[in-house]
Amino acid sequence: MSTVLQIDNKMVGDEHPTYFIADIAANHDGDFERAKELIYLCAESGVDAVKFQHFEASTIVSDYGFKSLGSQQSHQSQWDKSVFDVYKDVSLNLDWTPILKDICNKVNISFLTSPYSLELVDAVSQFVSSYKIGSGDITWLEIIEKISMGGLPILLATGASSLDEVRNAMKVALTNTKDIVLMQCNTNYTASIENFKYINLNVLKTYREMYPDVVLGLSDHTPGNTTVLGAVALGARVIEKHFTDDIGRYGPDHKFSMDPGSWREMVHRTRELEESLGLPIKKVEDNEKETVVLQRRSIRAKRKLHAGEVINKADIEMLRPCPNGSIKPYKVNDVIGKTIANDIIGGDCIHWKDLK
Repeated sequence: MSTVLQIDNKMVGDEHPTYFIADIAANHDGDFERAKELIYLCAESGVDAVKFQHFEASTIVSDYGFKSLGSQQSHQSQWDKSVFDVYKDVSLNLDWTPILKDICNKVNISFLTSPYSLELVDAVSQFVSSYKIGSGDITWLEIIEKISMGGLPILLATGASSLDEVRNAMKVALTNTKDIVLMQCNTNYTASIENFKYINLNVLKTYREMYPDVVLGLSDHTPGNTTVLGAVALGARVIEKHFTDDIGRYGPDHKFSMDPGSWREMVHRTRELEESLGLPIKKVEDNEKETVVLQRRSIRAKRKLHAGEVINKADIEMLRPCPNGSIKPYKVNDVIGKTIANDIIGGDCIHWKDLK
């Protein structure tokens, strides 16, 4: 039985096309008009859903806490402003939500978000068709419990987490819902090429063994579509990547995002891969039926063979083609020692009707 769930009018799961989520995140740069325009660009690029992030700076980071870390701030150490101020600049005004939702409805894509407080879970509930729980909240079991009780599918990212932390989060979520997308993720946001060696797509195999009844996914921050194609080949059916119109823009998320052109390329290549994966049944396909004749060998007369002769190995050879009804090479021992029933021209294939 295949694993499947539904987000709005689309089925998501093993037997359905890969579901693409464009994470606009902070790429609206605090500009309402820009947020709306990015939704339209997403729709034109082959996106199934856009995802925003609902937070206020005070509901996601501690200003004192980050300042006290000093230089231990990963990619955030390169920001010109404090972490708190950057989050403040790109927070999403809650009043935008119904309008952004309406635009998504208009262009026939789903509106999703990651709410970064217990209060925001309730505030956005009437607008979303699924919740995303970011990797940073995988140990905040209270919000996982609250979201999983909301009656909507949830997408759980598992970046920078141990297997025990994944188990704990999934135990809470599975208590309340079976509609879960479990997403492998690496939460390094530097856009470094070296990050490929940390993606560990084979974790998807582990997740499939541990949780055979959930949909698998990848939340990705690497450039291009290499990891996406690998994840789909390993069974992922939900892909989330950041989306912007220009990766050169100033802001915390632009650098590691996809633009419309690279997004369309990713979707196109994924659809090709999906067709290529096919079924786990080995057979001669319709487009190979001619090559079965043209590329295979048959048992052929090496010289003219006369009726009444007994065939020996020196009288035959194995050569292409292999027309229907001709004898295949693996039957050679059944042919040697047989008597010719009628003359066979040199070079012609041998049929069972030619023997007695």
